Amino acid sequence: MSGQPKRLLRNLNAKIAALPMILTTLVVFVGGTVWTVVYSFTDSKLLPRLRWVGLDQYERLWSNSRWLISIENLLFYGVMSLIFTIGMGFLLAVLMDQKIRFEDTFRTIMLYPFALSFIVTGLVWQWILNPQFGVQEIVRSWGWESFNFDPLNNPDTVLYGLLIAGLWQGTGFVMCLMLAGLRGIDEDIWKAARVDGIPTWKTYLVVIVPMMRPVFITTLVIVAAGIIRLYDLVVAQTSGGPGGNASQVPAMYVYDYMFQAQNLGQGFAASTMMLLSVLIVLIPWAYLEFGGKKHG
Repeated sequence: MSGQPKRLLRNLNAKIAALPMILTTLVVFVGGTVWTVVYSFTDSKLLPRLRWVGLDQYERLWSNSRWLISIENLLFYGVMSLIFTIGMGFLLAVLMDQKIRFEDTFRTIMLYPFALSFIVTGLVWQWILNPQFGVQEIVRSWGWESFNFDPLNNPDTVLYGLLIAGLWQGTGFVMCLMLAGLRGIDEDIWKAARVDGIPTWKTYLVVIVPMMRPVFITTLVIVAAGIIRLYDLVVAQTSGGPGGNASQVPAMYVYDYMFQAQNLGQGFAASTMMLLSVLIVLIPWAYLEFGGKKHG
């Protein structure tokens, strides 16, 4: 029994120092999440009130065309963003891993956009894609008068305009994650592949990529979590337009209903669905990272 108090007192200062963080997590994050879910089952309007309406808010949510459009937009943007961000980030990391000159400079340049907020990124690309003084005007000034490039004002292409800005900001960060994973590969593996005469592309595909599975999973979770909470970029570039809902996303729906339409119950229901989306991403990741290791 004498050993048990010693174990409890071990690192006591560190445990005491962690108490504020633990309390903040329990009260702010867990408490706020539970509060949001509970009030999503009420008819709260301007102020929260515990008048239960069951699943009425969710029925209204999934019968609202604006919400359905925002889900479709997010799915399209999310799939395209995952494919291109991770694919381009890995390709850039492979190129950067070739011991090129001025690697630090190139890495800093590629990572710089990630340091900017989505608001700044959105405003910058709104200017670049503006047909009056952006890419279209520059190309036309070179003599190509028939050139048209105005994705943000076309409902059919507006999501591609958002995607360009998102890729510009996020690809450098993914590249750094992938580069760290590549630098963690034992050099002996490369030597063995060269001795066996395995082509470089096949070494990456068959050997390196499977070994970097944890890096890919972590990157996937980070990128997916950012996609689900996409808001700033859309507000800065299009404000949800053109045509009203062409670039609507769930986070905009939540904000508008909670702070403009003054319908807290509907906003809470939409927030809960977004929380569920995050859990759908995090739970498989947690299982693969922790549960899989225990079973292994």
